[in-house]
Amino acid sequence: MQTAKRYVSRLTRQTLALVLAGGRGSRLHDLTKWRAKPAVPFGGKFRIIDFPLSNCINSGIGQVGVITQYKSHSLIRHIQRGWGFMRAELDEFVELLPAQQRIETSWYEGTADAVLQNLDIIRSHKPEYVLILAGDHVYKMDYGTMLAAHVESEADITVGCIEVPLEEASAFGVMAVDDDMRIVEFAEKPECPKALSGQPGKALASMGIYVFSTKVLFEELMRDHRRESSSSHDFGKDIIPSVIERLKVMAFPFRDPIQNKEAYWRDVGTVDALWQANLELIGVSPELNLYDSQWPIWTYQEQLPPAKFVFNDENRRGTAVDSMVAGGCIVSGATVSNSLLFSQVKVHSYSEIGDSVIFPDVEIGRHCRIRKALIDRGCRIPDGTEVGFDEAKDRKRFYVSPKGVVLITPELLGQDYPHGL
Repeated sequence: MQTAKRYVSRLTRQTLALVLAGGRGSRLHDLTKWRAKPAVPFGGKFRIIDFPLSNCINSGIGQVGVITQYKSHSLIRHIQRGWGFMRAELDEFVELLPAQQRIETSWYEGTADAVLQNLDIIRSHKPEYVLILAGDHVYKMDYGTMLAAHVESEADITVGCIEVPLEEASAFGVMAVDDDMRIVEFAEKPECPKALSGQPGKALASMGIYVFSTKVLFEELMRDHRRESSSSHDFGKDIIPSVIERLKVMAFPFRDPIQNKEAYWRDVGTVDALWQANLELIGVSPELNLYDSQWPIWTYQEQLPPAKFVFNDENRRGTAVDSMVAGGCIVSGATVSNSLLFSQVKVHSYSEIGDSVIFPDVEIGRHCRIRKALIDRGCRIPDGTEVGFDEAKDRKRFYVSPKGVVLITPELLGQDYPHGL
C-alpha cells in the first residue's frame, strides 16, 4: 500500500495542472456580466474555481497554472488573496496565466489555443505530464488515480468521463469505448448522442479533464495550430476527435472510490443548475460533503464574526431552519427556511425567505417575501419586495429561469455592482 502511495505521489510531483478559467458562462445570464464563470460564488463561502484548485492540492499536485481571459478581475483578485499560501522554495505555486499574446497577436481563441499560447511557460516547468482542467465544475476528485491509470495503460491521452442521462448528453463531449476503455469515437456536443452499450438511457460524457504526456501535448497543439482557419482550436471539438485513430486515447470513469458508484459532479452552467446545486448542500446528507476534513475545500477566508439571529417576539423572531448561514450574517426578526445565505447577508424584520440562494453582502429590507430566488452579491432589496409569487410580475423586472428561479442582480435593481464582484 505504501509503495502504491509513493508511486502516485511521484506522478503528481511530475505533473503540471492547467485550469482553464477564461469561460464567459453566458448561460448564467447577468451573473457573468461582470465576472468569469469560475469566479461565481458557490456553497456559502467558496467560488467555483476553488473546487478544481482544492482537488489539485489535495491530490498532491503543487504546480498549477490558471488560464484567465474573460472579465477576470474578481477571479484574479480571489486567487491572489486566497491562493498565495504555496511554498515557492518547494517549487509549489498557483500561477495566473492571463491572455498575453505570447505567440499570436490575438486573444485565446479556444481551449487548445489557450494552452498553446503558454507553451514556453509549460516548458520552463519541465513536467512529465500535463493535466488540463475546466475551472467551472463542482466536484471532489483525486487526480492521482487518473494519472496512475494514464501511466499504467501507456496512454498518450486520458479523458476523464462520467455517465449522464442521454437527454442531457448533447451539452457534453460524448464518447464510445471498447472493452479496455479505449476511446473509439468522440463527438463534441452531438445533436443525437449515442447511448452507452447496454445502458440505453445513459451516455459517456467528457468532464473536460485531460491528462497528456507532455511530448504528445506539444506535438498535437502545434499540429492543430497549423490547421489555422480549419480548426476552432478546442480540445473537445478538434484535438481529441482528430487523434482517436492515431494515438492511444483512454477513458477514465470518475466514480466514488469508497462506494464504487457514480461520483458527485455538477456543471453549474445555468441559473437552474447553480440554484439547485447550492440548495442540495443544505440536505441532511448531501452528496457533496463540505464538512469532510479529509478533503478540505480551500478558499480565501474573510475575517468575519459569527452569524447572529436576533429578536424572539411572537411575530418577530429571527430564525433559520433547514438552511446554511455563513459568517457575518444577521437575521433580525426574520424567517429563513430551506435557503443558503453567503457571508454578510442581512435580513431585516418581518421578512420571509424560502428556497433561495443569497450571495454575499446582500441586504434584504423589512416585510419582504422572497421565494425561489437567486440574489447576486451586493443587492439591496427594498422594503416590502415580493419575489417568487407572481411570475408575470417577476419577469417584468428580473430574469426568470425555465424552472422558475428568479435571478436578481444589482443592475436589474438599478444599483451599482459592488467592487470585487
